[in-house]
Amino acid sequence: INLLAQNSQSTVVAEYIPDTRRVAHYQSEAELEHAFIKELESQAYEFVTITSEEDLVLNLRKQLEKLNSFSFSDSEWNRFFVSEIANPNQSIEEKTAKIQEGDTKFVLTRDNGEFKNIMLLDKGAIHNNRLQVINQYTTEDGRRANRYDVTVLVNGLPLIHIELKRRGVAIQEAFNQINRYQRESFWASSGLFEYVQLFVISNGTHTKYYS
Repeated sequence: INLLAQNSQSTVVAEYIPDTRRVAHYQSEAELEHAFIKELESQAYEFVTITSEEDLVLNLRKQLEKLNSFSFSDSEWNRFFVSEIANPNQSIEEKTAKIQEGDTKFVLTRDNGEFKNIMLLDKGAIHNNRLQVINQYTTEDGRRANRYDVTVLVNGLPLIHIELKRRGVAIQEAFNQINRYQRESFWASSGLFEYVQLFVISNGTHTKYYS
């Protein structure tokens, strides 16, 4: 493609070669989900199989240990997790403030009485943060059992959640589904899905995102 002209509103090229592949049937939701995950993998997101709260928390611990070049003892991790990450007395607004404000460093009191700063995100060197993608995460502890489509983890924390519908289905249905999850299960167990900062809804043709 030879670029002839470009400005903030348009791009003019000498030749455009369209994708010649044609789909003879509607792409199913599972096919859309698979294609989306493959696209993220091609952009250096790591796909990991995490479908339960136990696996999510274990992965979070591992990712924070990598980010901070530090290994928690079990007692140190339990104290830090309960007090700083999954504190049941903290609201969604307080969890959001942890992500959005300041340098996201929190103090861990070590077993020997010393103090250690632990980062949830590295805002000073963003490439130190690790991106993972999971799908079909299942929660049983809310008002109702739910299974989520796709979630992006940043250093193990679920920060972006995506709900997909097959082509031809209005994306309003995905929006309604996320609202139902917020009522029924995002707050369940350790409440880690209350950290989500961005929601994406798509049917493969139309896509919207919102906070």
